Amino acid sequence: MLLNIFSNISDLMDLQITNKDVYTLIFRLIITLVFLTIIIRFLYYPKTKRKDYLFTYYLIGLVTFFLCFGLKKLDIDTGMGLGLFAIFGIIRYRTNPIEIKEMTYLFIVIGVSVINSLSSKQISVVEMSIVNATLILLTYGLEYLWLLKHETRKTVVYEKIELIKPENEALMLADLEERTGLKINRFEIGKIDFLKDVAEVRIFYFDDEQHISDYNSSSSENDIA
Repeated sequence: MLLNIFSNISDLMDLQITNKDVYTLIFRLIITLVFLTIIIRFLYYPKTKRKDYLFTYYLIGLVTFFLCFGLKKLDIDTGMGLGLFAIFGIIRYRTNPIEIKEMTYLFIVIGVSVINSLSSKQISVVEMSIVNATLILLTYGLEYLWLLKHETRKTVVYEKIELIKPENEALMLADLEERTGLKINRFEIGKIDFLKDVAEVRIFYFDDEQHISDYNSSSSENDIA
């Protein structure tokens, strides 16, 4: 009885209740979620502690996956597909600019989702797994083995204008370290305002070497007055 009802609804709305691609969707979705979790939760998050990007990466990855899986089943040409993806280039989040590292993780998340959703019979499960595993291993190697120290930066509004001279570099470095409590590797002097007797100074330091917690230090640039 229920089957007849669903069949009538399906015929009326010109929709299929189910088909064999449902199992393909579930299988690929599980694979995608597993690899996205490894990349986002176990590689990216322990380094940055940014829960907002956790939210963004998961949703963008899943939306990209479902969009690609749906487009694969539709009879559309390449131009139409590229036109739909061009929306990502038009719509922007009205927030602070995304750092290069965060943008790279975003590209990895989108890439993994596209690969897992668009792979066909010409690409075996083993090949798909190799692609995903290679991305994870390379990301892990760069993040945890090779690039062990992440250099963080801050922009400081500095009022001791007399210390910006090249001959006072050592004095300025010592003053910056004393006032910020950070072990600074180097600094760069930017915009100078002689009317207000202040200068913008960008300081660089290794976040892992500090003894205090730094708000958003690994992913954004902060201002200190």
